[in-house]
Amino acid sequence: MSQSKPLFLGPRLRRLRRELGLTQQAMSADLDISPSYIALLERNQRPLTAELLIRLARTYRLDVADLAGEDAEDYSRRLSDILRDPLFGDIDLPGLEVADIATSFPGVTEAILRLHTAYQREQLALAAQRESGGGDAASDPVGEVRRFVAASRNFFPTLDARAEELAGDITEAGGSQEWLAKKGVRLRYVPPEVLVDAVRRFDRHSQQLLLADTLPGPSRKFQVALHIAYTAMRENIAALLRHETFASQTAQVLARRALAGYAAAALRMPYDRFLRAAQQRSYDIESLTGLFGASFEQVAHRLTTLHRPGAEGVPFFFIRVDPAGNVSKRLDGAGFPFAAHGGGCPLWNLHSAFRSPGEVLTQWLELPDGQRFFAIARTVSTGGGGWSQPAAHHAVALACAAEHAPLLAYAKGSDPRAVDATPIGVTCRLCPRAACTARAAPPIGREIMADDQRRSPAPYIFADG
Repeated sequence: MSQSKPLFLGPRLRRLRRELGLTQQAMSADLDISPSYIALLERNQRPLTAELLIRLARTYRLDVADLAGEDAEDYSRRLSDILRDPLFGDIDLPGLEVADIATSFPGVTEAILRLHTAYQREQLALAAQRESGGGDAASDPVGEVRRFVAASRNFFPTLDARAEELAGDITEAGGSQEWLAKKGVRLRYVPPEVLVDAVRRFDRHSQQLLLADTLPGPSRKFQVALHIAYTAMRENIAALLRHETFASQTAQVLARRALAGYAAAALRMPYDRFLRAAQQRSYDIESLTGLFGASFEQVAHRLTTLHRPGAEGVPFFFIRVDPAGNVSKRLDGAGFPFAAHGGGCPLWNLHSAFRSPGEVLTQWLELPDGQRFFAIARTVSTGGGGWSQPAAHHAVALACAAEHAPLLAYAKGSDPRAVDATPIGVTCRLCPRAACTARAAPPIGREIMADDQRRSPAPYIFADG
């Protein structure tokens, strides 16, 4: 570290403090310096000394090389790259000024970078819509991660194999808490206010895994499993992402989160044991929740991952929506057609599940092309735990091809070809069912017929052809 080149690491120090869940006051106490000095360091108004850098590394058990990376140089390079955009072609932007902004005003630099990233995504989305007339744009990080997961059919055998191995070690140790203790990590349940807007936080300084004491049992177990996934399975997750190229950092983060969630579920519900139990109990979700100490949604999600060659389960489609119909999770292993844009079919009981909270609803579905599916829907809740912590409510549904339905406890003894099924569409714009009274929009390619003399039960009357 050259004495002639001061080390300014404000943004990196701020990120580190937030990752550790510390206030400036708490970090200053750990490092034996004043809170105001921490504030000056984070604003790049003071350089980080070699002594303080070593103290940071020792206190929080970090690698000095990781801390001492050149944030200013990285910011300067990234800022220079975006300022080459033709949008700024008529502005004189000397390299020295750009470097000065990146070094002295990292917050302003970050704001410019975020704005330009948002601008690029919007341009990509508009271009994709113009070329394809709709569909997931390449710049949509959620859609991008859904495609990444779908490409593997939501089945990651290396994660399942490692999770089964770890699950055996955890059982041998006497449970997750005992296994963590052997790794030098103490598990503690604390009031939510201690966690500062989090439900889980790992304090690397004290080697404590802190969980909100308001979490219900299944959520507690899953959060512990997530921590183990992020630590003991880090390399397995990284290996799956190593050769993937995502359009944005957000998509990269979401993909890593999706794989960590998969790994955590595999730890809680190891593949062979879970598949055996699911088949023995005829895929009765509520029975499986009791056996594995998991939530309805966790079990339903895990059921979509059973694609190991020679040991497959029933292929399911999974979806989660909020009361406004927004889709927050979607996984397809059953070939269920679902529109990427626009609302779903209101005749599907997924959307009426909110009228019967906590009740399992079943329904036979038939698409316009004659394909039949069997669906299970129920509401689920997350969050809550206190008067000032309102819960979020969603409806989740599992659907499988009608031919598999007799394997399920919910449809035993049924003949999929003989049952009455609800006629649904993928979405109104793609549904040809002209007489549907629940239709919200006319289908693409059909002309509405003018008729001032009568009003049909359906909202539109269509011309022939």
